[in-house]
Amino acid sequence: MLAMQWLENTRAVMDKIEDTQIGNIKKAATMMADSIEKGKWVHTFGCGHATLPIEEMYPRIGGFVGFHPIVELPLTFFTNIVGQMGVDQFIFLERVEGYGREIMKGHNFDPEDTMWLFSHTGVNAVNIDIALDAKEKGMKVIVYGSAAEAKGKTTKHSCGKTLFDLADLVVDTCAPSADATVPLKNHIDKIGPVSTMAFMTTVWMTVTTVAEILADRDVKLYIHPSHNIPGDSTSKQRLADALKEYKRRIAGV
Repeated sequence: MLAMQWLENTRAVMDKIEDTQIGNIKKAATMMADSIEKGKWVHTFGCGHATLPIEEMYPRIGGFVGFHPIVELPLTFFTNIVGQMGVDQFIFLERVEGYGREIMKGHNFDPEDTMWLFSHTGVNAVNIDIALDAKEKGMKVIVYGSAAEAKGKTTKHSCGKTLFDLADLVVDTCAPSADATVPLKNHIDKIGPVSTMAFMTTVWMTVTTVAEILADRDVKLYIHPSHNIPGDSTSKQRLADALKEYKRRIAGV
């Protein structure tokens, strides 16, 4: 079954992450914990399928306040496939230099914030714009993506650098450059991409480590609870508390 081949490929990527990336994940988590402990943000950004790890972090059951999703709708796949805001426009926009700097104008930042970027290839202009702007504002930039596989690729940004070149810290998601991993009879293109699973794996390895660090420092976490568990009489209040804390931080109070 091709299903089993995809599962095997995905497990191999997750195993490689465990074998090679734990040290950098701990370093990234420490940088993020430092920002959150100070009442600052870990801003998160990606394009296309790399918006999925951002949505996974917060708001999400088991996530907690401190991660600020920056999701630009035309750069997501929550759009029409053809017609208005279709795939052709998305592919064009993610390569437009300057767009990322316009996105950054819509948000408030602090030098003690951390910018967490997701990109499989690290070559498209929008992500690089975000990284350059974040560094100019004094933030640390952490990049998750297929760094080893991206070596030798040509950037699409005039700065001459890839996203991985600009990062203060890189965590390699260990996904193959082509992403899809399962060959299909009578077809040129493979099916079964693994980069999203790699992103999700590294996200939760990181976020749980951030939580562990903050708990060890006696920092109170505002965790997004499940509100569908019978008998949990305080979940609604805990959810309200988490959203109140999020609003407080967004307001810069």
